[in-house]
Amino acid sequence: MIQSQPLSGRRIVLTRNVEGASRLAGRLKALGAEILEIPLIEVRFDIDGESAVEIFKEFASYEWLIFTSRNGVKHFFNAFLKAYDDIRSLGFVRIAVVGKGTVEALGEYHLRADLVAPSATADDLAKALEDEETLDNLKVLVITGNRNKEDLVKRLWEDRAIVDSLRVYSTHFCDLEGNEEASRFRKEGADALVFASASSVEAFGEQAKHLQLEKGAKVPALCSFGPTTSERMKKAGIPVAVEASDPGLDGMVAALVDYFSGKA
Repeated sequence: MIQSQPLSGRRIVLTRNVEGASRLAGRLKALGAEILEIPLIEVRFDIDGESAVEIFKEFASYEWLIFTSRNGVKHFFNAFLKAYDDIRSLGFVRIAVVGKGTVEALGEYHLRADLVAPSATADDLAKALEDEETLDNLKVLVITGNRNKEDLVKRLWEDRAIVDSLRVYSTHFCDLEGNEEASRFRKEGADALVFASASSVEAFGEQAKHLQLEKGAKVPALCSFGPTTSERMKKAGIPVAVEASDPGLDGMVAALVDYFSGKA
């Protein structure tokens, strides 16, 4: 008989911003988990206005539009639709993305990606583009946040593409002083703590004093959404107990179920 609630009795800490955590929390609760939401980061609309004006003026000249996150999609279209007021103004630009969450975010605008990278790394996305066509003199727009690594832009430049980047959001660290969920975590601990991004790993380090476990608290398994997050965890000296083989909600849920079912 298949257990309908394989996470029953497990307390799981989610460190995403409130909006991002709600979807994952719902999935995990349906599987029996108790959820502590301790948002370590906050994502805000924050566009480089001067660059946006120039980029939108010549938008029709871009051949590829690249998104690497759900936040990038949301905040880009927040600005784009204010400028153009019609999704058809995208014209013939092709869209490349990283991650299932990014694909889903595009779907909210009734758009489909022309290219989805096989995994969430700059090299994989660049290689996927190379497999489509030569990048020499190809004009590309990469949508970013203030903490995005420049690996993808550098790789595309190396492949002789003409690359512009546009910042449309910024990620800020939350202050956990006085946070009730953080206080409970310190006293009781948890079975797992999930990092959904490299930024949340950095924020964890900043807020370490507010997350220090008290004597007798349960030490959680530290979990990663994918290779980029795992890399940042390892650099920070944080052991990775669980990594989603397929970055995104489905992959993280499956990885947690496997781990607590003894299949990992």
